[in-house]
Amino acid sequence: MNQEQQSALLRSASRFPIPTGAKFSYGTSGFRADASLLESTVFRVGILAALRSIQTRSVIGLMITASHNQVSDNGVKLADPSGGMLTQSWEPFADALANALHPHSLLQLLVDFIKKENIVLEGAPVSEVLLGRDTRPSGETLLEAAKQGITSFMGTTASNMGIVTTPQLHWMVRAKNKGIEATELNYYDQMLTSFRCLLDYIPQRDSTQNVSDKLVVDGADGVGGEKLENLKTRLGYLTVDVRNCGGGVLNEGVGADYVQKEKMAPRNFGPADAGMRCASLDGDADRLVYFYVISNSNKIDLVDGDKILSLFALFLKEQLCILNGPNDGKACNSYKASLGVVQTAYANGASTDYLKQMGLEVVMTPTGVKYLHEKAAEYDIGIYFEANGHGTVLFSDAFLSWLEIKNQELTSTSQDSDQHKAALRLLAVSRLINQAVGDALSGLFLVEAILKHMRWSIHKWNELYQDLPSRQLKVKVVDRTAVITEKAETKVVSPAGIQEAIDAETDKYPKGRCFIRPSGTEDVVRVYAEASSQEGADHLANSVVRLVEQYLGFGRS
Repeated sequence: MNQEQQSALLRSASRFPIPTGAKFSYGTSGFRADASLLESTVFRVGILAALRSIQTRSVIGLMITASHNQVSDNGVKLADPSGGMLTQSWEPFADALANALHPHSLLQLLVDFIKKENIVLEGAPVSEVLLGRDTRPSGETLLEAAKQGITSFMGTTASNMGIVTTPQLHWMVRAKNKGIEATELNYYDQMLTSFRCLLDYIPQRDSTQNVSDKLVVDGADGVGGEKLENLKTRLGYLTVDVRNCGGGVLNEGVGADYVQKEKMAPRNFGPADAGMRCASLDGDADRLVYFYVISNSNKIDLVDGDKILSLFALFLKEQLCILNGPNDGKACNSYKASLGVVQTAYANGASTDYLKQMGLEVVMTPTGVKYLHEKAAEYDIGIYFEANGHGTVLFSDAFLSWLEIKNQELTSTSQDSDQHKAALRLLAVSRLINQAVGDALSGLFLVEAILKHMRWSIHKWNELYQDLPSRQLKVKVVDRTAVITEKAETKVVSPAGIQEAIDAETDKYPKGRCFIRPSGTEDVVRVYAEASSQEGADHLANSVVRLVEQYLGFGRS
């Protein structure tokens, strides 16, 4: 790093001092905190993004959002060249940058890291970082801090994509690095063209089985609702009523996180909506859940991420079977494409049982999208969703290349055959779903297309399986690292003896299942329990809380 570059970094860094006593940690959600504390952090993440762009010779994304958090919070995270999250190997460096107390210590960190990673600055091609933010009032100021950080590396440009959903920015990064036009309009065009293609190839059936063409969407008073409102006239058969579209407080009594956790209708929904198909986005539109209001109440029946995953898996498995030819008892199993479903231990046990009964391969990973996404990428078609509604479908490049060739063959030899239509549907799904990251908008359109294809109401969909009652609790501890887990966080190896005690307690309850894991963000141990009854799940969870207190010796929060 030459002297001119070092001086530029020192000048910029001196304008963004770290708040006294603040400590920041980069996790699955990037950095998050009260917005008033984040200016120095966002500036330093701008530096990080520029350096990552230089190192990878690719476009990087920087998104300013706190997703489903309250409106006074904000956050910042990076999108890597694939459109996915920042590689885990750079997370410790992100932490060190964010917490460097003085400009000179920040500069020394950069010098050491550049040397360690053999990053060549001189003569590097012009690098680029795409910037996006959600609708939070604090976003504009933080965006300027990010620009300062990015451009403090000479030769790096900051391209402001405006107010966008988090998945839109991730899609733009992925598209641009693939040489595809990457504007917001391109995003909509690809998504809606694919949506219409799926609708065009719906089998002709008895019209009396038609699904309602009306969908009511809770926009969480965030960016996703605003974007969906602008798309309403382009949706063909689907009539969308978007509520909570910016007139209220972001994420307050609204949004996918509220609906999934509270199992209550969001603001501006109520008894008048009983039985209607409803969906809820979160504040930055990377989570999606469905629900319907129960008659004469504000309570709901929730159709969560586990059931979205099951719907997608059912449809994709069906298309693979059709593509393979007539089902003679061997066809589905003989097809070479691997189809895998990835969940965490928080997935309801009933969903896992259902997926296995469908003959699907189900694997577990530790909690966190980065683990789910990485595992799903090992399959030709990998599907992952968390119960909170964050997830997507990944298609391998090798499978898509094969599918394109297969489609061309079928076009010339068997056009309009069932196999040809299945190939077209699979290609349409690969273009509709956002393969960079979970995306509430693309997920919503895929759900709607599949329900139309199946001729299913939301009630029929919800009857795929019955969730087991569950309970989540947490225990406050001084040091959460005292709990060490294995087998995708389902078994405890330390403290010694606690897993055996949990197993003995769990065995007392029909369909009992329980695990504990240290939180990734708080000094607490989280307890999850399932049983055949809600009373049983509650008792099991509370019993295991007492075991944690006994083995770790700390009080409950």
